[in-house]
Amino acid sequence: MSDLPFGFSMPNDPDDESGRRSGDSGSGGAGSGRPGGGDPGTPDGFPFGDPQQMADMLRQFADMMSSQPAPGGPASGQGTGSGINWSMAKDIARQVVAQKGDPSVPPGDYAKVQEALRLGDLWLDQSTSLPSGVQTTQAWSRSEWVERTMDSWSQLCDPLTSKTVTSMGQSLPEEMRSVAGPLLGMIQQMGGMMVGQQAGQAVGELSQEVVGTADIGLPLAGEGSAALLPLGVAKFSEGLQIPDDEVRLYLAAREAAVHRLYAHVPWLRSHVFRLVSEYADGMSFDVSGLEDRLGEIDLSNPEALQEALGGQGLFQPEDTPRQKAALNRLETTLALIEGWVATVVSGAVSGRLPQADALAEATRRRRATGGPAEHTFAALVGLELRPRRLREAQALWKALEEARGIEGRDAVWQHPDLMPGGEDLDDPAAFVSGGAFADADFDISTLTGDAPGAPADGDADADGSAGPGKKKDEPGEDS
Repeated sequence: MSDLPFGFSMPNDPDDESGRRSGDSGSGGAGSGRPGGGDPGTPDGFPFGDPQQMADMLRQFADMMSSQPAPGGPASGQGTGSGINWSMAKDIARQVVAQKGDPSVPPGDYAKVQEALRLGDLWLDQSTSLPSGVQTTQAWSRSEWVERTMDSWSQLCDPLTSKTVTSMGQSLPEEMRSVAGPLLGMIQQMGGMMVGQQAGQAVGELSQEVVGTADIGLPLAGEGSAALLPLGVAKFSEGLQIPDDEVRLYLAAREAAVHRLYAHVPWLRSHVFRLVSEYADGMSFDVSGLEDRLGEIDLSNPEALQEALGGQGLFQPEDTPRQKAALNRLETTLALIEGWVATVVSGAVSGRLPQADALAEATRRRRATGGPAEHTFAALVGLELRPRRLREAQALWKALEEARGIEGRDAVWQHPDLMPGGEDLDDPAAFVSGGAFADADFDISTLTGDAPGAPADGDADADGSAGPGKKKDEPGEDS
């Protein structure tokens, strides 16, 4: 992946112009045999040259940090445990938006968006048994989108960005930690500042292309707050040669469908967040990139350290079986969400929007190939929220609807144990007709409120496993 975050690069990256490969020791001065050209007399196993020189550099780094202006306090509800100031990130995002121009939504456009959201939501009544989840309908400017969605971005990003920041100190060799002592906290502080700055920049750029609150299959402004960005809708429609009203209605129906799903599947949001956290827990880093980069910089120049910490190739994430398994489960869940949304929207707009098929294909390409939301999230945390098996998931939902009707299809969301796994996308017919699913007693009423026995928020199985009699995704298995 070419847009890895915060100085990440993959091992054996072909784009690495230095010619180094993962595990190489790097090169220093002639004949040094150590990164940075350290004296051969330095302690064995210390890869950065003279330990005292490193300590002096870190003290200079501490002086530089103490001269930095203190950022504003954290915004209410935003993650701070990672050391990342999300309030600062939001301010930077708003600055990006302001620099590019962000006109207020004209009253006429506001009314058109509200009408489209209400009409699209009404159409969905005929294609899903889940009742409406829309509580408010709004049209937002880009700065309003930044303001309303930053809490969700911080929750999504914190597990992974905090792992990155922590690794800036913990991944260093023991020799460096013993010399640097408490000054390692300064490295993590600088890392947190840089991550916050880059997060703000990325979210600000993302606001230029999103169409609503649910581009990634998650209502970023919370359940019930449906909104479209008129400027984003206009950008989406460029080149499609489809009337603006039709594009707006289609995107409004998608927005309303996501809100229906999350409003009446109480375990789903926490389940997605938990899978992201599991992915973060499985991350590990190859510190060789750090050793090489620090060996190449001028240790007497603290600004050089800041540049090195922010440069590509500093940390190299290594795939682990745990990380791969979490990624497989997350991608399957995202595909099932997107496939369900595509299915119910298709049923809602069929016969009402002449260009429905063209709009569905344009949306499918945008999601499957990694639209702006997916790419920005990948740049933030090294994780793509991309439903890679979208067509298979949509085929499974259609098969369920044909076999069990709309209520039977939607009742699968009743509990995570009923959800299809990665292997079920390979054989939808077997999932529809076999195993515990065939004997399940569906009660769609449990999806519409806090019915007895309905899973509480946070009670979903963390592994996204299949139900009784169904095989879980194995680590490393494609899903």
